[in-house]
Amino acid sequence: MPSQPPDGVEFPSDGSLPVAVVAAAAAVPLSIYVHVPFCRTRCGYCDFNTYTASELPGTSITDYVDGIAAELRLARRVLQDPPAVSTVFFGGGTPTLLPAEELAEILQWIRDEFGLAADAEVTTEANPDTVDPAYFETLRAAGFTRVSLGMQSAVPHVLDVLERVHTPGRALEAAHWAHRAGFDHVSLDLIFGTPGETRDDWQRSLDAVDAAPVDHVSAYSLIVEPGTRLALQVRRGDLSMPDEDDLAEKYLMAERHLVDRGFRNYETSNWAMTPESRCRHNLAYWWGANWWGLGPGSHSHVSGVRFWNRRHPRSWVGELAAGRSPIQAGEYLTDEERRVERILLEVRLAEGLPLDLLTPSERGRVSGVVDGGLAVVQDDRLLLTLPGRLLADGIVRDLLD
Repeated sequence: MPSQPPDGVEFPSDGSLPVAVVAAAAAVPLSIYVHVPFCRTRCGYCDFNTYTASELPGTSITDYVDGIAAELRLARRVLQDPPAVSTVFFGGGTPTLLPAEELAEILQWIRDEFGLAADAEVTTEANPDTVDPAYFETLRAAGFTRVSLGMQSAVPHVLDVLERVHTPGRALEAAHWAHRAGFDHVSLDLIFGTPGETRDDWQRSLDAVDAAPVDHVSAYSLIVEPGTRLALQVRRGDLSMPDEDDLAEKYLMAERHLVDRGFRNYETSNWAMTPESRCRHNLAYWWGANWWGLGPGSHSHVSGVRFWNRRHPRSWVGELAAGRSPIQAGEYLTDEERRVERILLEVRLAEGLPLDLLTPSERGRVSGVVDGGLAVVQDDRLLLTLPGRLLADGIVRDLLD
């Protein structure tokens, strides 16, 4: 969730969408994202739309939960006759700062308003310090199917730079709790490229994954976002970011380590043990499906219309309490914009990019990418090689007209 959305255009106060957009949405799988904006502390690298208790005087968890219920009813009215929800994802922030019973109640409201597909995937992100065995047992009984644990690193000094408060072993312990509670799908989120992180440090984090009952790993390169404390430390020279060669080698280390242990890369930064253990909710984003984002600052996409909510929880709650939509603005994507977005996203997937998405002149540039060893063509799809994954953004720039 970026720190600042584009300006966009004003949306109706009732949140309504064009008739043709709603009609088209009835035939497209629907996902729901629930943004929980609360955090105990703000990590120095994070620019997500999150708030600590001291930053939200006069706004309570009860107000937030009431707002989610109101926005769910609004979404149901706007979409009219949507399909049953395929995936639900609770993110943040720290969803697990809410009592497990609150998350279970919100899931039940989604089930009541929209219905859940028989094989629906229901995920929550979890901060290892905010959960215990009973918490996972409550979620599993409520119908949650997947847990994504924010581990980041197994090395204390790396966690210190990231300002993560959990101890290195806590994420692994939480993974065992989730597994014993009956979760078949448990994921660990890792970050590489933190200032001061050596390659030995990164290897320690990869080795730690082996001790956990997980079937999914996400590994992202740290990005210094403007306006964060980390950005200030880097600008002042207190911390030095690693160079591109270091980041590339750490990515290759992750690929080698995870593949050796049975994982397979299915999106540039994500590895899964089996097709069933891939994150279907994120795949919905990458495939351009429809999703409704609940909560302050959440983004939604419905059949080529993208829109986003007011960012501050008090403003978001206030609009809903007054019977108005909390949508701040949106944009109507052209066919060309949707095509380019598909190229940007689908080129990152193991299934590759359908060549028929490319214009004739763009297809004429494919041979150069293939000859450079950055991709192969298979079944009329462009599949990035391992070196190509490291240069995915540049490849897209070179291909597009």
